[in-house]
Amino acid sequence: MPKPPLALLFAELGIHPDYGTRPPLPTYTESEALESIGPNILGREQQLAPGSAAAWRAMASRAAADAVRLLPISGFRSVEYQAQLIRNKLRAGQVIADILCVNVAPGYSQHHTGNAIDIATPGSKPLVEEFETTVAFDWLTRHAGEFGFRLSYPRDNAEGLTYEPWHWYWSDA
Repeated sequence: MPKPPLALLFAELGIHPDYGTRPPLPTYTESEALESIGPNILGREQQLAPGSAAAWRAMASRAAADAVRLLPISGFRSVEYQAQLIRNKLRAGQVIADILCVNVAPGYSQHHTGNAIDIATPGSKPLVEEFETTVAFDWLTRHAGEFGFRLSYPRDNAEGLTYEPWHWYWSDA
């Protein structure tokens, strides 16, 4: 079954057609090559693109050697999965403007590439700003670059997106 064009998804979800133009946001295509990195903190299998999967394994191993546990929360997400996250929030009574402050629209998520990973650590609630106070975040800020990962959405980022200390993006460039 073909995937609906983004314009149809935007109309269904109540996302304005101008989304991503002010400020300009990059669009991302779905990775076609994925491999497992094991289960996330809820036991759900996660996948990344091959290069980022290898970098993740190396980084998590090095962190473990330094007595720091890095746990995957979310890796690859399809455009449809991103749309479903938004549908679920809409059904729960949230308004689209509020949702888009936390979740980017389908087609605009780095997770589509298979190169983005949300990270947790034991003893810290996942997907909250307080992650920045953990030993894991400190370790990531000092070492993630050695493995090709960077913090995607620091405070006051150019994209105007919410600060996400748990969200890291891999690039081989």
